[in-house]
Amino acid sequence: MMPAQRALLSVSDKTGIADFARELHRLGIEILSTGGTQKHLQEAEVAVTPVAEVTGSPEILGGRVKTLHPAIHGGILADRSRASHLAELHEHSIQPIDLVVVNLYPFEQTIAEPTVTPEKAIEMIDIGGPCMLRAAAKNHAGVVVVVDPEDYAQVLAALETNDGVVPESFRRRLALKAFRHTQAYDTAIATWFEEQTGSVEEFPAALHVDLERVHEPRYGENPHQGAAVYAQSGKGGIFGGFEQLQGKELSWNNLLDTDAARRLVALFERPAVVIVKHNNPCGVGVGDTLVQAYQRALSCDPVSAFGSIVAINREASGELAEAMRELFVEVVTAPEFESAARKRYGGKKNLRLVKAPIFRAEPDAIELRAIDGGFLAQNPDSERDDPGSWQCATQTRPSDEQLQALTLQWRVARHVKSNAIVIGNAEQTVGIGAGQMSRVDSCRLAIDKARLPTNGCVAASDAFFPFADGIETLVAAGISAIVQPGGSKRDDEVVAAADAAGVAMLMTGRRHFKH
Repeated sequence: MMPAQRALLSVSDKTGIADFARELHRLGIEILSTGGTQKHLQEAEVAVTPVAEVTGSPEILGGRVKTLHPAIHGGILADRSRASHLAELHEHSIQPIDLVVVNLYPFEQTIAEPTVTPEKAIEMIDIGGPCMLRAAAKNHAGVVVVVDPEDYAQVLAALETNDGVVPESFRRRLALKAFRHTQAYDTAIATWFEEQTGSVEEFPAALHVDLERVHEPRYGENPHQGAAVYAQSGKGGIFGGFEQLQGKELSWNNLLDTDAARRLVALFERPAVVIVKHNNPCGVGVGDTLVQAYQRALSCDPVSAFGSIVAINREASGELAEAMRELFVEVVTAPEFESAARKRYGGKKNLRLVKAPIFRAEPDAIELRAIDGGFLAQNPDSERDDPGSWQCATQTRPSDEQLQALTLQWRVARHVKSNAIVIGNAEQTVGIGAGQMSRVDSCRLAIDKARLPTNGCVAASDAFFPFADGIETLVAAGISAIVQPGGSKRDDEVVAAADAAGVAMLMTGRRHFKH
């Protein structure tokens, strides 16, 4: 590669561009530019050659056509190792362009505006920019392409260190970055067009997900695993755009458990507290105050709550922070924190406080899970259940208080790893049996884990009871009402066991497996 002599600069994100251009000029590199970038550089008193002087053509169609010209693309695409290409450049009086610095119109930011019109969105579809990026990236053997202001300093250092030549390995990395940039840009545009035309497929034949790396934890699920966190473009960021107010860096496991806790606590209208450990709730409570809700949640399994994640569906109060003073937790997440809560939590320097909006399920969301050679895709299990549609299968009907209790336990059960049995009352969980391979063992575990009396409590099961033994186990512990999806071949036996014990049983018709 020959030393760089000419650079074309055309950017929407003008962060650092004037200083970068000034340094290029100091290195003897001619600056070509157009439109807003040209004006920005001229105002910064950087010497600029207008692209119109190179092409011999003015900008036309309101700026839609500026750089789409052989004098530009010939200068970028010419293979410097081919004599025929160089001869053609000479024949047509085209000079090579050695450095292309381009980033694209802010399409995603524009369509995120609540009042954006289709006409405005379409004007933000860049044409010339992607063409120049792709041309420069294709010809990275002789051209340096830069899309990210974060790379300006390293490019300048390479030019100075190597007498105007950027090393091949660095050029290749920059080319890759350019192709990823245009790919993400095109994905965002295609997604918007699908939404505008109403042709969005639930599960399209080809699925393109635009992700941006936003964080690199120290490690993944275990210390020997590398990890990164990616945010989906145009979705507002991780957890709807969270702010960490204090504490150590959020780990991979912290993020996973915080997500689980936020999703569950969002299901409750009353003040609620959810305690999560290893992606399973180990206590859920509601009350008239957050302190009351917290005390109820903690009483379910105070041992497992050590080192947990706590999610709250209200502004965290100073009283709640004081009530939590003796418990070691990794993360507390809430939509807001009172100043008194910040002060009290501030005494625990390692405690991570995460301010994040209440979770809101997106109707068109897709969940992906990696398997060997591909991914499984499904709609999230986020649709709210309607207790009014549940069918009573037994002679005994639940009381109003039992129905409230069944509703709470059912909401929790869908967030517990299968097989899931949740025991409790209208205010809290009392025992949670998670992740057992047989449903009757989950029943036994929920009973064994209970710290409070189970007599008079209700139970929820995330899937049907295949045999009556689960019912018999729950009845023996004093369970007074049960909610489950139904659908077993032995539903008659299961209902008969409940009837024999005088226990009410509701069937929801909807399973909530979680793996």
